[in-house]
Amino acid sequence: MTSSDPSIAQAIALAEEIAGAVEGTHLKIAVAESLTSGQIAARLGAAPNSSAWFAGGVVAYMSETKHRVLDVAPGPVVSARAAEEMATGVARLFGANLALSVTGVGGPDEQDGQEVGTVFIGLRSPRGELHVVERQLGGSPEEIVESTVVAALRLLTSRVQALVQHYAGTH
Repeated sequence: MTSSDPSIAQAIALAEEIAGAVEGTHLKIAVAESLTSGQIAARLGAAPNSSAWFAGGVVAYMSETKHRVLDVAPGPVVSARAAEEMATGVARLFGANLALSVTGVGGPDEQDGQEVGTVFIGLRSPRGELHVVERQLGGSPEEIVESTVVAALRLLTSRVQALVQHYAGTH
């Protein structure tokens, strides 16, 4: 993979858009990743002025790690509930007020009764509200991961923009 790959270019552009939007705000972002193995954190960390707004991330690939580090309850780790708990756990760990989480099945086999390509992206807002988006993605395991990175960053970009607009409207 090179930076000329369309999905990487999209991810870089989205991370830069997030960086521009959070400038001058009190947003502090953290991520919890499973399926994407740190690729979202890498994009955010490489974005402009990230040390001012990107608190950090956790790669919790094994189910046991999700349970132990992020306080995900016993049970399926590829689920909306797990995505919510991952976002809540990483927000707590880093003291972040906006948290993103990703869990899913890249393949080649199903997991927790979920088909290959099933992805859950979780968001925890500054007020503690939780929102989960489920996606069914196709392609090879690598393509599923790349598509998940872009989908998660799009969701985060949208949420950051909405928060910034709301904040600007109240001041």
